[in-house]
Amino acid sequence: MPSYVVRRVLGAVVVFLALTLATYIIFFVLPLNRTTGTRVLVDNTNRRPLTLEGPIWQAYVHFLGHIVHGSLGNSFVSRQDVSATLIAAAPVTLSVVIGGAVVCLLVAVPVGVLSALRPRSLLDRAATIAVLVGVSAHPVWIGFVLSYLLGFRWHVLPIGGYCSFSVSSAGCSGPAQWAYHLLLPWATFGILFAALYMRMVRTSVLEVLDDDYVRTARAKGAPEHRVLRAHVLRCALLPVVTMLGMDIGLAFGGSVFVETVFGLPGLGQIAVHSLRVQDLPMLAGVVVWTTTAILVLNLLVDLLYVQIDPRIRFSSVEQPERPHAWRPRPRANFGSLSFVYSRKE
Repeated sequence: MPSYVVRRVLGAVVVFLALTLATYIIFFVLPLNRTTGTRVLVDNTNRRPLTLEGPIWQAYVHFLGHIVHGSLGNSFVSRQDVSATLIAAAPVTLSVVIGGAVVCLLVAVPVGVLSALRPRSLLDRAATIAVLVGVSAHPVWIGFVLSYLLGFRWHVLPIGGYCSFSVSSAGCSGPAQWAYHLLLPWATFGILFAALYMRMVRTSVLEVLDDDYVRTARAKGAPEHRVLRAHVLRCALLPVVTMLGMDIGLAFGGSVFVETVFGLPGLGQIAVHSLRVQDLPMLAGVVVWTTTAILVLNLLVDLLYVQIDPRIRFSSVEQPERPHAWRPRPRANFGSLSFVYSRKE
């Protein structure tokens, strides 16, 4: 297991270096000054454009050193520190993405398991319709429908706004108000992603229920809840965890629409505004921060995958072979595959 973790961490570092290099080239090398041909970065101390001479690799090392030290320069428009602005907006986006993923799993896993245990039932048919609606609908449309029904029409939940998780004396704050104002964004993410995961869980559970070890566990008299928890769910959740790691980047991209609909001051709103006013340091900071968050969350998903699938822990451990092991040898017999056992020399 330690070697697996080391390989994953080293892979994340390589991907981070590649993405920061691509970010530097796109935002600070391609938009050259046409008169002088120099690259423009932001001086963090004087808060003014800083012209850097020299080769590209040297300027990139300088840019990477700023990132490592947590300094992303200053905005071209507001002259504010990019790191401070992103640190203030990052909890909003993380709250939307992580909370939406939790809501998605809380809906998709139970409904998918019940649909697999009772195929072609009323619940299974309703889940199929929900899958079609969730796949076809856009997050902006889902957000507007939920805002109109639950916020404007029935006055159940607030339409927009964000409350801090920490308790303060002034304004809207506290865990209760934080969760209350994020229920609609979480529901939007839940409807958007739960449809796909619901169908995936149903298919995985149906496949695992037909395996031999599940039949053996039932034949030995194991309770049904133990069979589902220890045998079925443990293997059926493997593709769900895999897709969850792949969909993290998609969730960060979808947070732009969710934050726009509900007026949340997150990274998506900053990215849209920076792109509109061509604020390159702020936009590059959003890309770097989002890339780092996706890599960290993917690493956590990989570690969770190790805990679910024990075969990964022992994949790098060389198992000793018995001196007189028996192995199957395939032999074709009239177009079919039969096996004869031979003693290994």
